[in-house]
Amino acid sequence: MRRNLTFLLGTATGICLTVLVAGPQGAHLVAAAKAAARSDSTYSQLNLFGDVFERVRASYVEKPDDSKLMEGAINGMISSLDPHSRYMNAKGWSDMQETTHGEFGGLGIEVTMEDGLVKVVAPIDDTPAAKAGIMSGDLITQIDDDSIQGMTLEQAVVKMKGPANSKIRLKIIRKGADAAVDVAIVREVIRVRPVRFRSEGGDIGYIRITSFNEQTTDGLRKAITEISKTIPSDKLAGFVIDLRNNPGGLLDQAVSVSSAFMGRGEVVSTRGRTPEETQRFVARGGDLTKGKPLVVLINGGSASASEIVAGALHDHKRATLIGTRSFGKGSVQTIIPLGTNNGALALTTARYYTPSGRSIQAQGVTPDIEVLQDVPDELKTRSELKGEASMRGHLAADGAEQTGSQSYVPPSEKDDKALGAAFNLLRGVTVNANAPAAAKRPVPN
Repeated sequence: MRRNLTFLLGTATGICLTVLVAGPQGAHLVAAAKAAARSDSTYSQLNLFGDVFERVRASYVEKPDDSKLMEGAINGMISSLDPHSRYMNAKGWSDMQETTHGEFGGLGIEVTMEDGLVKVVAPIDDTPAAKAGIMSGDLITQIDDDSIQGMTLEQAVVKMKGPANSKIRLKIIRKGADAAVDVAIVREVIRVRPVRFRSEGGDIGYIRITSFNEQTTDGLRKAITEISKTIPSDKLAGFVIDLRNNPGGLLDQAVSVSSAFMGRGEVVSTRGRTPEETQRFVARGGDLTKGKPLVVLINGGSASASEIVAGALHDHKRATLIGTRSFGKGSVQTIIPLGTNNGALALTTARYYTPSGRSIQAQGVTPDIEVLQDVPDELKTRSELKGEASMRGHLAADGAEQTGSQSYVPPSEKDDKALGAAFNLLRGVTVNANAPAAAKRPVPN
């Protein structure tokens, strides 16, 4: 927040000076003077860095590794920006490419860094982490015998990955627990199947999207096609799209998934530091469901690409949102390769906005119908995910920030109140004044 305030004050001062300088060359002279001052300050700081670097190389108690010193300096610079910008060395960059392709060896969790610890955003369905009971909001403090403190996020992720059938021990802090919890997990080859689907009751298509990787849109198209073959059009009441605890992924996949349910219109816009950097992404390809009613399920673990899809379908009145407020990650990270063996930057370059112009950053998407789950007593202290607004160094919201939203999903569908509400809405059992208009359809019996 201080950096933003300083920028605004500097801008205001520049305006005053421009007004005060007379003559046609005044503005040019002021601009040149400000640029020179900034340049001198930057070079002074770079000289300071060089001095510190040489002092460490010359005087540290043990001879340091120059490449590790430079990587540490880069990590410190990038991690000071926000919770999502990061530097990946060559190994980290390779690992990230594996993840977006949809297959890698490891545990199956989406993580971020918070206060020097690794925080679980969400476990991926049917992976070792999910089977071991890892939940959104868990803080990982130790991997095997190594403390997380002092590691970068990339270093921690590399340690958690490994060959299939190898064992790993995690020490986890859970909100409300009296002591840290030790969890033993056996790694597997994680084949992320981002889309699962089924027909429900002969009249509803249920589609669960767990992540947005390179396979997501193809998986969604297959799901819609197969459901449409199984349920005749006159019997199909609509689709439930389950985005709960989906941590996001690739922006282009969020756009193409939204396009599968929209005939036309804007899906999302991204805005960088200057107006010239604004980009708008529109729906292409046509509505594959032919206008069938939609319900989208979201909760506190629905982040990033999930929020783009939910926001677009909501703003176009294409879907009713049911569940709890989403995570609130409204920023875009651009991957910038740095050359052979130099890794890449994941740098926050823009904020994204829903078609109506709303920013989701540190606010989240609010459902049309809020449904709170009945949480078992032993899980009540960790069923709520604090969200983007609670993360240190996050980009400030455009308005009032919102923190805390339930992320618990019952393991048994019969206890899943949000899913039940979605089925009821599509079958006309319940009425929501804010829902898009849809013709009533008979329920098979």
